[in-house]
Amino acid sequence: MKSRGYRKIIACFLSLIMILGILPNVHSASAAEEDVLSINADAAILVEAETGRILYGKNIDKVLGIASMTKMMTEYLLLEAIKEGKVSWDQEYAVSEYAWKVSQDTNLSNVHLRRDGTYNIKELYEAMTIYSANAATIGIAETIAGSETNFVKMMNEKAEELGLEDFKFVNSSGLNNKDLKGHHPAGNEDEENVMSARATAKLASALINDFPEVLETASTPRKTFREGTEDAIKMENWNWMLPELVYGYEGVDGLKTGTTDFAGYCFTGTAERKGTRYVTVVMNARDNDTSGSYKSRFDETKKMFDYGFANFGAEEIIPANYQVKDKDSLAVVKGKEGSVKIESTDAISMVVKNGEKDKFKPKLVIDEKLLNGEGQLTAPVKKGDKIGYLTIESEDGSPIEFLSKDTKQVQVDVVAAETVEKANWFILSMRGIGGFFGDVWSSVSSTVKGWF
Repeated sequence: MKSRGYRKIIACFLSLIMILGILPNVHSASAAEEDVLSINADAAILVEAETGRILYGKNIDKVLGIASMTKMMTEYLLLEAIKEGKVSWDQEYAVSEYAWKVSQDTNLSNVHLRRDGTYNIKELYEAMTIYSANAATIGIAETIAGSETNFVKMMNEKAEELGLEDFKFVNSSGLNNKDLKGHHPAGNEDEENVMSARATAKLASALINDFPEVLETASTPRKTFREGTEDAIKMENWNWMLPELVYGYEGVDGLKTGTTDFAGYCFTGTAERKGTRYVTVVMNARDNDTSGSYKSRFDETKKMFDYGFANFGAEEIIPANYQVKDKDSLAVVKGKEGSVKIESTDAISMVVKNGEKDKFKPKLVIDEKLLNGEGQLTAPVKKGDKIGYLTIESEDGSPIEFLSKDTKQVQVDVVAAETVEKANWFILSMRGIGGFFGDVWSSVSSTVKGWF
């Protein structure tokens, strides 16, 4: 008996050793599956721009330096001010001492501004968007808000409004505060703007969806600032993935690079092919484990674009006017009819991995506030009345990740497909009488059956 007991103990011990030996390999395999692209950067993300679906991510919620990717927020606020008529493209900016001092620093990306000069907002915007000109950015901030300090408040407020998380803006340009000649508007003397890759991609998506005209300027490969004057400066776009430049990639038309010692080599890219647009972000991209370069941020971005365009495509998951099986109607009380047909208004489309369209199913959500205690609608119900919404979910229960954790982009309204008018008092009375006698008859029938 003792021998058998020892054998059981030894068997359990050997099994434990085998399990412990297997676990590290399982963890390694899982990690490899999560980072299918092996992006060499501190953080990275690939997003489908219209819905915000995340197709690849690495450390997407880690807060890191963003350098001149900051200027996407300045672009957003400027284009919004233009749209609202608060600023015009031909409005003149008189150069402040602060902007002038920054513009003279040849170690920074800049166009030279004269202390006594005036510049219209359009040329400052082009210098900022194409050439990442920092003093021009400060000029735009001062024009919109009166001071860069006030503008930084606007930046943080707009970030909240756009639903961004994990961010902090301390200046309009993305420079380190120590480079602002003692004029830094917020934060510590050596502080920089920070965001997560998720927040950066969300800002970029908002910018190009709300103000698609930004791409007309962001895609300009070369332009001369103050052409035809003695202050002329040839500007080549820092986005070297534009098709005309050194690392040209088909479909790239934006968006913003960024480089500081703190942030490393960063890039928010966007490209469109055959109607599908992707947004990418890489933060502190590297050539190897220790160092990065201008090229590294484009190399790592190319991996994500290649992955997106080769492996994903837009598919119609649910057609318009869709009725969910066994849930195609709702009961109605006090109506001429006892139920009403319901259907979706539009089709639901989403970028999915090739061959995986059938892995998604419809999910119907009815607005509970419209129902009585027994789950019924109350007449009258008009055709087109919103009843709820239709969305999709994975058949295996795995999450579909989006930039917004509470995204509503992949859902459509569910409405009444017909009108159910309220029954008049006579019909309701007859139903009440019928119901009364029906209950009486049921009671009598049950009693009689009990006799036999």
